Amino acid sequence: MTDALLQVDDLRVTFAIAGREVRAVDGISFTVSPGATLAIIGESGSGKTVSCRAIMGLLPAGTAIGGSARLRGTELLGLSDAELRRHRGSDLAMVFQDPARSLNPTMRIGLQITEAITTHRKVSKREAQSQAIELLRLVRMPAAERRFHEYPHQLSGGMRQRVMIAMALACRPKVLIADEATTALDVTTQAQIMELLLDLQQELDMALIMISHDLGLAASYADEVIVMYAGKIVEQAPAAGLFGAGGAVRMRYTRALLDAIPHVERSAHTLLPVVSGRPPDPTALPPGCSFAPRCGYAEDDCLAKVPALAEHAPGHSWACWHPCENGGAA
Repeated sequence: MTDALLQVDDLRVTFAIAGREVRAVDGISFTVSPGATLAIIGESGSGKTVSCRAIMGLLPAGTAIGGSARLRGTELLGLSDAELRRHRGSDLAMVFQDPARSLNPTMRIGLQITEAITTHRKVSKREAQSQAIELLRLVRMPAAERRFHEYPHQLSGGMRQRVMIAMALACRPKVLIADEATTALDVTTQAQIMELLLDLQQELDMALIMISHDLGLAASYADEVIVMYAGKIVEQAPAAGLFGAGGAVRMRYTRALLDAIPHVERSAHTLLPVVSGRPPDPTALPPGCSFAPRCGYAEDDCLAKVPALAEHAPGHSWACWHPCENGGAA
């Protein structure tokens, strides 16, 4: 990508658990440009959410973070809490997976959005309330004026997620991170929320980072896709090249995730393929490729040596000793 808005280089995140160091994120790099959508894909525990929380400065005290994350040239890693708060909201914002846990159940939603505005902007209470209602309209909340005075429990899951998006957009951030923002929603509402995010992205010329385990969402909405496994990027490519006709998937893990997506043309009696085994214990990673114990194509070198992520084709990088041929499973 050119004219990078957010540039992440060799990001590393290490937790201390029971006296042992756990490398949750192990040297990932990526860039995001204004108006572009980056999807970060992987199973739970792959490091995708931890990576973005590190950039946002939302990890627990004592977490060791290395590498670099620059927003238009400004280094974010290592900033004080006060400095990070100035960037959160106005430059970077995050929409979390479960709005029911993120919203205060004892406060009307209008007050919660108003507080998000007054935290970053010097405006009167009346002006903040007016802006909050406009934000609710912006996210297509039905009867915005009435909903302003309601509590979270009075809203549907889709409406609560729209409130979270409105709060995230309160200060027109340059980068919006959507962390599994549609996971708990039904398919119809999920599509509505994604279309809303893309419309707002175009309107505000905002970069969107979409964290998900759903490759279908990445294929439908992303420009660039990163696949993570055991804290590392194992494949990275433009979405069109990865998932389009004659797709160019090379990493065996990515292929396994794609094969596990349900298809309507499959017979009701056909067993759905699954990714065998379990993700590795981050405190005891295998000596070679982390995916090798679950891979049906692993050979001796896979078990002995860690494959490096490298660009093997223009714009397409993968880390696999024995990649898929022509994007296929064999």
